[in-house]
Amino acid sequence: MSVFLSSLGFGLISAAVLAIATVGFTMQFAVTNVLNLAYGSVMINSAFVTYYLNYHAHLNAWVAMIGGVLTGAIASYLLNRFVFTPFQRRNLPPIAIVIVALGVDLCGTFGLQAIVGGSYFSYKQSLGRELHFWGMYFSTLQLTIIGICVVVMGLIHWLLKYTRLGKAMRATSANASLARNSGVRTQSVISSTWLISGALCGLAGTVFAMNTGVFAATSAQLYIVLMLAAMFLGGPGSAYGAMIGALTIGVATELSAGFFNPQYKEVIAFVVLLGMLTFRPYGLFGSEKTI
Repeated sequence: MSVFLSSLGFGLISAAVLAIATVGFTMQFAVTNVLNLAYGSVMINSAFVTYYLNYHAHLNAWVAMIGGVLTGAIASYLLNRFVFTPFQRRNLPPIAIVIVALGVDLCGTFGLQAIVGGSYFSYKQSLGRELHFWGMYFSTLQLTIIGICVVVMGLIHWLLKYTRLGKAMRATSANASLARNSGVRTQSVISSTWLISGALCGLAGTVFAMNTGVFAATSAQLYIVLMLAAMFLGGPGSAYGAMIGALTIGVATELSAGFFNPQYKEVIAFVVLLGMLTFRPYGLFGSEKTI
């Protein structure tokens, strides 16, 4: 029981980080119809910006996090503006956009590695007090990460349900042509989506680095698989499904690490991804590509 509860605690922390990343990833896909495989590259670049602002510019870690968030937002906006939009205007098939995104990911990841080197970086923060809840152990830092996730998920819910931009995003996701003919400025909506989802990407990269404590330029290469598994489990394009999918994948991978070999915990995500694509490609909560 102690192993189960301990693994469950780690799973909740992993799920919090994964939820922030997956919701942004899902919003990009839902509104822009781009499966942005360069998302992990933007994540890790944002993490390094936060790291350098914290360690070398000597800014407070939580202030430095703003730099990571802005990096993710700006990088994602520029990718859409100068890479994905020009290719989409040529009416290329979706697989061509995926290949372009993969190329951008490789350039971003290994370009970063050429700058910072191939070694691992230690990003140690004060863990604070250790708190016990029902047999689970959490540090103050871990509870802060979970709290950030809860706040972010609440803000996303408010954005999608109660704001004009959120309603426009949902309309563009459901049918971009109809939304445009109904007076929705779809290009502005798409640009705003890339900024918001990019900010989530930058935030996810930062909390990912803080949570793991040790990371390198290639650390997010496999993380995209976890995001894909969480997105397809909840439903492609469903922000709420992404939240549930992230919780499920985060807990499942850590439970498997607790009872089996930790080196193979990503295999659980592969199995879930393949299973959902085979038996229910729209996921548990999705029936079409819409947020």
